[in-house]
Amino acid sequence: MMTEDQSETIALLADPASYGHAGAVERMETHISMIFLVGDRAYKMKKALKLPYVDFSTGKIRDEACRKEVALNRETAPGLYVGVRRITQSVAGALEFDGKGPLVDTVVEMMRFSQEQLLDRMAVAGRLTPELMTATARMIALYHRRAPVVCFGGGAANIAAVLDINDAGFATSHVFGRTEVEKLSETLRSRSKRYEQLLDGRALSGKVRRCHGDLHLRNICLLAGRPCLFDCIEFNLAIATIDVLYDLAFLLMDLWHRGFAHLANLVMNRYLDETDDEEGFCLLPFFMAIRAAVRAHVTATQAEEPSQDFRKLAGEARSYFDLAHSLLEDRPPRLIAIGGLSGSGKTTVADLLAAKIGAAPGARIVESDRIRKGLHGVSAETRLPVSAYHPDVSIKVYREMARHGGLILSKGGSVVADAVFDDPGNRRLMETVAAETNARFQGIWLEAHPKVLWQRVHDRVGGPSDATTGVLTGQLARNSTEVTWRHLDTSASVDATIAAIVSDS
Repeated sequence: MMTEDQSETIALLADPASYGHAGAVERMETHISMIFLVGDRAYKMKKALKLPYVDFSTGKIRDEACRKEVALNRETAPGLYVGVRRITQSVAGALEFDGKGPLVDTVVEMMRFSQEQLLDRMAVAGRLTPELMTATARMIALYHRRAPVVCFGGGAANIAAVLDINDAGFATSHVFGRTEVEKLSETLRSRSKRYEQLLDGRALSGKVRRCHGDLHLRNICLLAGRPCLFDCIEFNLAIATIDVLYDLAFLLMDLWHRGFAHLANLVMNRYLDETDDEEGFCLLPFFMAIRAAVRAHVTATQAEEPSQDFRKLAGEARSYFDLAHSLLEDRPPRLIAIGGLSGSGKTTVADLLAAKIGAAPGARIVESDRIRKGLHGVSAETRLPVSAYHPDVSIKVYREMARHGGLILSKGGSVVADAVFDDPGNRRLMETVAAETNARFQGIWLEAHPKVLWQRVHDRVGGPSDATTGVLTGQLARNSTEVTWRHLDTSASVDATIAAIVSDS
């Protein structure tokens, strides 16, 4: 795998004197790079290796890759990438920065930032919040919207190429047995065949773009308090020329693997709110499985390196491998409709419930408040005038909810519908959608004492709901006692409400 001896380059980069610096040089390592931290800068060296998916075998290739990395990442992380530094050989034979002698290697120079601002570190520290992940989802949606459309062949062929790289990657290590690798590969290819028409259609509609390619928590950092992407794939155009949802799936898989299923579900929902890309929702478990398989073979390859802890990395690789299998398990579509008056806790319950329903990353939340805001072309946080809640508008909102839910259910996904549902016609609308798509239906009616409802609405801060105590008063005046859905009291524990719904699954 290694093609050149880089020991002299490493010695230069590890020496504080090379930078005119007195302090120690810190060193980090990935499977294809070494990063040297000194003062307020970071220097990233690409390892001289050749793998099925990356070729850094010569100094010239590494130089080109470094220049491309700076150019691409400056778009998403402005100010972070300083430029490239050439490592050359002096007349005396010693290595130096940016000399006139022949090129030996090249490194990327970056501004150093606190590692605590990396989202993977924040995950370990328990600092990932719904607000931060919402901002991250919206940032990624904007990035994908601006990404150039690049369609080399069909969408199914694009995924087949990824699976070919996977197979070659697994062959570089001995962590997994040949039979189990072949079984996973066969399952992935069978699933790709199932989605062939959808994948090709998405490619034709411009959903295959020049994406980030390596979009997991470690490659997102906070700069000036805002989440930013960096360290995109620059060394292999094919790996980064992918379906936008396959790009997003790496982040979803990473969150799911770390035990943050609720945040993976939130990111998916907020991303789809921005992109309206629900036709591809059913692909996400498959895409996440591929991402888990990629992580499995990359980690297994890293485990083979002499300097690495084989047992630790092999165990980590195994956890990704097992996750890939579990993500490929079929889950029947379900529709859970959650109704109740304002303040009954519908949105809170829906947000916590969705990650527990259906295949990873959980159910798509179809929320009346967000649908209404979308119909008026404003953000979920923008307050609408009273006219936006005219009965004629509400009819459109519920019909749109049924359309969104029906699309997802028809393709095998699961849905949690969140709305007041105090009108029996709107309740029947959701029941009909479930019946027409052969999805299991659960109707849940949340309730609480009027004083509790009033206090919750009065104290509410932020969120998509425009309901006021005046709106609640009007709702209470109407009779909702004939609702035949299962009634649950939310005056006490939200967890108990979630458990009651899940237990009925």
